Amino acid sequence: MVKSRLSFKFAGCLVSSLILNLLFIINIYVGGQWNLSWSSRAAAEAEAVAATSCSGHGRAYLDGLVVDGNTEPVCECNACYTGPDCSQYIPHCMANADGGDPLFLEPFWLQHAASSALVVAGWHRMSYSFDGSTYISKELERLIRKVHALVGNAVTENRFIIFGTGSTQVLSAAAYALSLENSSSPAGVVASVPYYALYKEQAEYFSSEKFKFQGDANAWKNKSDTSTNMIEVVTSPNNPDGRLNKVILQGPNVKTIYDRAYYWPHFTPITAPADEDLMVFTLSKLSGHAGSRFGWAVVKDENVYNRMTIHMQLSSMGVSRDSQLRAFKLLKAALEGEGRELFDFAYQTMKTRWERLTRTLSLSKRFSVQKINPQYCTFYNKFREFSPAYAWLKCEREEDKDCYAVLKEAKIIARQGNRFGSEDRYVRLSLVRSQDDFDILIKRLNKLVSEEDGAKIM
Repeated sequence: MVKSRLSFKFAGCLVSSLILNLLFIINIYVGGQWNLSWSSRAAAEAEAVAATSCSGHGRAYLDGLVVDGNTEPVCECNACYTGPDCSQYIPHCMANADGGDPLFLEPFWLQHAASSALVVAGWHRMSYSFDGSTYISKELERLIRKVHALVGNAVTENRFIIFGTGSTQVLSAAAYALSLENSSSPAGVVASVPYYALYKEQAEYFSSEKFKFQGDANAWKNKSDTSTNMIEVVTSPNNPDGRLNKVILQGPNVKTIYDRAYYWPHFTPITAPADEDLMVFTLSKLSGHAGSRFGWAVVKDENVYNRMTIHMQLSSMGVSRDSQLRAFKLLKAALEGEGRELFDFAYQTMKTRWERLTRTLSLSKRFSVQKINPQYCTFYNKFREFSPAYAWLKCEREEDKDCYAVLKEAKIIARQGNRFGSEDRYVRLSLVRSQDDFDILIKRLNKLVSEEDGAKIM
């Protein structure tokens, strides 16, 4: 009898709970749409800031500056624009072609503001880990595998995926994982010139006993000493010249990291799915969200994966849960429909920019840029030109030994060739910045080329 009364009370509580939850759901779901509760204030704040007019030459942000006692954030203007609404052009400003901020994708996300928007509750993912066991969102990992399968740029089946704070941390973890544990001398880290400056700068800054930067991979190709442990970083497509680099060093003591940050249809033909032992990617060059600091590696060997995981745990206890949530939302939005819209937008934008740049420089005898033969792209099923993220510009005149200084005189800020292990006759020009930055760069280059003898600018 006692047992049946307890069962009856439990059933009654369960029914009451279900009724209360049902009433709660009905209360917030009115007229065929959700009646927002706790998220309504956050949504209203975001909408108000997004509606701030910055004349198309800047942007207001929810966490932006607040001045003169105002409660609303002010416009943060693009380079060469100023004023309360960024409407005032600064005629003689410097064209910034130095940094790699991938702001060329901002218009795409403005068009997809609703599907990419994110409201995060104060109680979201407060723990160090997911389910108390991992630092990695399995749903985000699933989307990463899905986007690689869609594009066809990397094999992820039967591979491990590890997250890092941008590709910067992933590259560092890879170097640690590939270094020998009990070696009496550090492994040599090398890359082909021109190489991404971070490889050298990172190795020198950490000054690790495990690895040391040893310069150009080509200089080690014919070394008679094959006992030295080497780690070659193969950047493909390369930063700064966009070429699909191949591995240089071979042998039992050589390990390889493939930096595939730019291996997306935005910048290069996808010639085949990359299938290397360790491949590094980053959200910044896929979606443009450099500030989210999210990167990942696709790893074949479980031991290497485990050693990279230990490095991540000890250096940062994994990637911020907020960064992972944003990456999840962005990839989910990008994969809507057929999942090609982001790639089509990015490719067309970069293609147009590359064509404008090369058309301008084709009239010059003083400057030249890299030429890469078209290749067949499996994503677009056709032969196509490269549309690189950067122009690797060379000053051809004998007297122009410092190309950076030549461009600076013309009000263009580039990145010096020596940062990439190359001559100062070369500079890197960034083509991935905002549309304003690119337009001003082309304007300055047009003027510079027009001043050459015999040059004709159309």
